[in-house]
Amino acid sequence: MNKNFDSRPIGVFDSGVGGLTVLRAMLHAFPSEHFIYLGDTARVPYGTKSASTIERYSLQVTQHLLNRGVKALVAACNTASALGLDAIRNHCLIPAMGVIEPGCRAALRATTHGRIGIIGTRATVRSDAYRQTLISMDPSVTTVSYPCPLFVPLVEEGWFHHPATRLIVEETLAPLHQENLDTLILGCTHFPLLKSVIAEILGARIRLIDSSEAIVDEINQQLTTRIVPASPDQKGTLTCLVTDATERFLEVAGRIIHDLPIEHVEMIDL
Repeated sequence: MNKNFDSRPIGVFDSGVGGLTVLRAMLHAFPSEHFIYLGDTARVPYGTKSASTIERYSLQVTQHLLNRGVKALVAACNTASALGLDAIRNHCLIPAMGVIEPGCRAALRATTHGRIGIIGTRATVRSDAYRQTLISMDPSVTTVSYPCPLFVPLVEEGWFHHPATRLIVEETLAPLHQENLDTLILGCTHFPLLKSVIAEILGARIRLIDSSEAIVDEINQQLTTRIVPASPDQKGTLTCLVTDATERFLEVAGRIIHDLPIEHVEMIDL
């Protein structure tokens, strides 16, 4: 192997299919890189679990990806990023990234009046990770955090444009209309799949921050510094792993990354 390149894969994981929004952006941005995606579909969603359980699950997933020789790790799950990333970083020597810090940096670049909203699972909102990170980066901002527990099941069912989805999103986000926000962080990797509905309901004045776009910027900054890139002459590959329901995963994945079809999924036991 050329010492200037590293052909080992980048590991990406989520509790289910939501992290595929991050994977899709990475596949387009880094076509020479190999990727391993692990969806912990047997234990989805993480957002309803306790902090200690989320940390344990995150470490189990991390160890499996380390065993497969990944050169970097992306927790493409806001709940795992909030409650498991510190443990992951203590557990491994390779670069490990979550979606919270990149999302916060993107939100601070986007905000015009310093009023930033955060929506996510109950566990992510309860962790207070986004608010604390934003305040540490800029103490002058005002934040509003709001849990949206019904959004993940809607995405997992593939109801991206279902009439019921609009009603639920509209009802759930109604309190945010009173907050005078200018920026909203989609604090769950499932939520970008509802981005068009959320944007339509909240209006054009609120800038939506998509974690998949933010993590691509983060990796771009780390390539050649902390992460050695693959040779630009090679064609990247994708390996998909799940802990349950491969057929269901393929069905939903086909809707999320339809332009980059997944042909095979391996089921594993953590």
